[in-house]
Amino acid sequence: MSTSSPKILLVKLSSLGDVLHNLPLVWDLRARLPDAQIDWVVEEAYVHLLEPLLSKDDFRGIDRIIPFGLRRWKKHLFELSTWKQFFSFKRHLQEISYDVVIETQGLLKSALVCALAKKSPNAVVAGLANATQFSGYEPLAKCFYNHQVQVPVQTHAVDRSRLVMCSAFDWLAIKRSDTPHFYASRIEVDLLKPSISQLKTPYVLFFHSTAREAKRWSNTAWVALGIELSNRGYQVVLPWGNAAEKAVSTVLAKQIPNALVPPAFSIEDAFAVIAGAALTVGVDTGLTHLAAVLGLPTVEIYCDSPRWKTEGYWAYHIRNVGDIGLSPDAAELIKVSVELLTRPA
Repeated sequence: MSTSSPKILLVKLSSLGDVLHNLPLVWDLRARLPDAQIDWVVEEAYVHLLEPLLSKDDFRGIDRIIPFGLRRWKKHLFELSTWKQFFSFKRHLQEISYDVVIETQGLLKSALVCALAKKSPNAVVAGLANATQFSGYEPLAKCFYNHQVQVPVQTHAVDRSRLVMCSAFDWLAIKRSDTPHFYASRIEVDLLKPSISQLKTPYVLFFHSTAREAKRWSNTAWVALGIELSNRGYQVVLPWGNAAEKAVSTVLAKQIPNALVPPAFSIEDAFAVIAGAALTVGVDTGLTHLAAVLGLPTVEIYCDSPRWKTEGYWAYHIRNVGDIGLSPDAAELIKVSVELLTRPA
């Protein structure tokens, strides 16, 4: 393996928040190995999260994004087109022989991608040796690594990825004082304006929905916060991702003056919608974490998940409230939200 320009494959397939919390590896690797080739395999639904880091002009980030369609393929497993797409993915993946493969998810599907990848002699395939609390882990996955990395069972998602990467290269562990980087500031400045015509500046986003019902904050608390912010002159915007979430958004909007239930928007659109907000308030879910990694004013609400696992610790204008089993009340959210909205520029 070339010490100055290795070929590196990152394997982090999903989900939205997990992919975001893996982004610092690109910056960490570039800082230490500026001439390396860095490719990333990701579920096709999350390609847009990585596109701002594609290498272009004088910017060097990700050299290749390799989309993986497993979620879609599983629905059409017996169709010929599915297998044609799979073998096309395999050919694309195997165009490069990798010196280092870093898999930070600990799932069998991710480990199988590592096995499919073409590797140089003596290549390092690094992955998790153990489960961490409140994260998915499949012990069989470690059979596909030749470099198994033991991490503390209570480890933040960003720190866990960094530990696996550093061990793969035999580097000293990166400390939190080396602030993780996610997106370039110039990329944030260049984001398009939101295309939703009903948005009125200033507006606040409420990401109230999540895949697990126990992680939701109560509707009563959302309404109390929404009324307070509406009275202060902010339009409350209630995005949704499916019919059930839209129904909740509609119920909340009827109780908050001048609130908006916007049309559905994609992950790609979410960059602009979040960038234009005065504040994002949300439960422990991917779009809330997107606001945090973009370096924007964000309040992350933890009701039934541990704060230590995904809290935004890298910026002074991120507030993390609540914890597993300690759902915060509306008064606390009003206090921290108003602090962020009225803070000096």
